[in-house]
Amino acid sequence: MPSETPGADPGRHLIRYSGHAPFSPEVVVRAAGTSVFTESGRELLDFTSGQMSAILGHSHPAIVSTVREQVAHLDHLHSGMLSPPVTELVRRLAGTLPEPLEKGLLLTTGAEANEAAVRMAKLVTGRHEVVSFARSWHGMTQAAANATYSAGRKGYGPAAPGNFALPVPDRHRPSVVGADGELDWRRQLDLGFEMIDAQSVGSLAACLVEPILSSGGVVELPPGYLAALAAKCRERGMLLILDEAQTGLCRTGDWYAFQHEGVVPDILTLSKTLGAGLPLAAVLTSPEIEQRAHERGFLFFTTHVNDPLPAAVGNTVLDVLVRDRLDERARVLGATLRGGLEKLAARHEVVADVRGRGLLLGMELAGDEVLGEGGADRLGAEVTRRCYELGLHMNIVQLPGMGGIFRIAPPLTAGDDEIARGVAVLDEALTEATRGL
Repeated sequence: MPSETPGADPGRHLIRYSGHAPFSPEVVVRAAGTSVFTESGRELLDFTSGQMSAILGHSHPAIVSTVREQVAHLDHLHSGMLSPPVTELVRRLAGTLPEPLEKGLLLTTGAEANEAAVRMAKLVTGRHEVVSFARSWHGMTQAAANATYSAGRKGYGPAAPGNFALPVPDRHRPSVVGADGELDWRRQLDLGFEMIDAQSVGSLAACLVEPILSSGGVVELPPGYLAALAAKCRERGMLLILDEAQTGLCRTGDWYAFQHEGVVPDILTLSKTLGAGLPLAAVLTSPEIEQRAHERGFLFFTTHVNDPLPAAVGNTVLDVLVRDRLDERARVLGATLRGGLEKLAARHEVVADVRGRGLLLGMELAGDEVLGEGGADRLGAEVTRRCYELGLHMNIVQLPGMGGIFRIAPPLTAGDDEIARGVAVLDEALTEATRGL
């Protein structure tokens, strides 16, 4: 077959899967550390950790070594067979978690993990209704997509019955305020569950949420909110499922974001950060819930469940996180990055807010106030484009009306100089994008 001619569209034969967002303008041929390199030889500083996953950076030597060794020894098995990497990873994950989270299932993606968690919750409770945040993103498979409200709901036919959206406790754009004009999250939470209770047919099974909404705009739950939400679940006999695809394993400065609030979920899902860029996910729960699910015939038999190759990578990820104390590194480097972003906010009037925790930070632009309706979206797109030209890959929230919110999540292994370089590029891009406003 003839090869593509130079300059041909590299996406010519690809199905476009990102809604209206285009593919990146250049083909990436190599990645190392905190940078990716394009076919033309350009270097891009990666402030998204790939798809928010590569917490150890790209081509980490320990990961490369593990993959080479494991793929030559034991890569894939029948799904009913167990291997040492699998049993070791589940044991070690349990050791990083508070009781009673000690039973685990290894899968490939966050959507798959959330699918399994919701399926387990429905089976164990004997109910079918699921609550999740408006602006949530939990995946594109059936149950995960039904619990996703930020995008992808229109045009695909009816969603499964019994899925309810809970208002997001966003302090920057509060929907319910107190006498002081600030977010009244307790009243908002009460009102949210009043509406859910009114619509429920008495079959509430689970609440599936992120402890920090990432795709929804990097919204950190207010102190006390997660405990109050857990209480609402207990009152109704619901299971609390926490999706820590992007927040788990040291990203926020704690091993798990829920530890910040002292709330232990009934079921925890992990992905992205667990494989450090390779497809690996996990579901963790208690022996009691696992036993009830087993007695009722829990079935989640997939081609790559408990595969040894990705499990070996997961063990290496844990090795590096512990050895290099990357939870502490995320706190220190995150404080440095946040300080740099706050200086940008002081210097640029269009930076309306800086928020987040550890090395999962959000920066919101205030373009609507300057450019009118849709201004933040247009300004965000222009800043993103200019950052790319200057050698920095940034991730903008791809939601209507929220295109002025950047999700900033460099690898935990980034250096101080790389953080400084990224902030400097962002400063220049903001200056150029806002010139003449």
